Amino acid sequence: MGFKQFVKGRLKGCVYAFNGAATLIKTEPSIQVQIFLSIIVTAMGFYFQITTTQWMFQCFAIGLVLTAEGINSAIEAVADFIHPDFHVKIGHIKDIAAGAVFFAAVIAIIIGLIIYIPYFQDLMQPLFA
Repeated sequence: MGFKQFVKGRLKGCVYAFNGAATLIKTEPSIQVQIFLSIIVTAMGFYFQITTTQWMFQCFAIGLVLTAEGINSAIEAVADFIHPDFHVKIGHIKDIAAGAVFFAAVIAIIIGLIIYIPYFQDLMQPLFA
C-alpha cells in the first residue's frame, strides 16, 4: 500500500467518523442532553476564565462522557438488532453499557465540582460578607 492510498483511507475513515458523530447528535437524545450540558459548562469556563489545566480536565470530562454515550448507543443498537425482543442477557448487556456511562458522568461531575465550586464561592463571597 502506497502513501497516497494510506492517506486516502484515513480521509475516508474521517468521513465515516464525522457521519457517525452527526448521526449520534441527530438521533440520540442522551447525546443531545450531553451536548447541551457541554455548551453550558463551556460557557461557564469562558465566564469564569478557568485555567488552561482546568480547560484540559473539562474537555477530557466532556469527551469521556460523549464517548461513553456513543459507545453505549452503539451497543444498544447492536443488541436490539441481534435480539429485538426482550431478553434477560440483552438487558444485562445494556445495563452494563449504561453503567459505563454512569461512571463517566460521575467522574465528569466530580471534575466540574472541583473546577467550579471555588469560582462560585468567590462569586457568592460578597453576598455573605
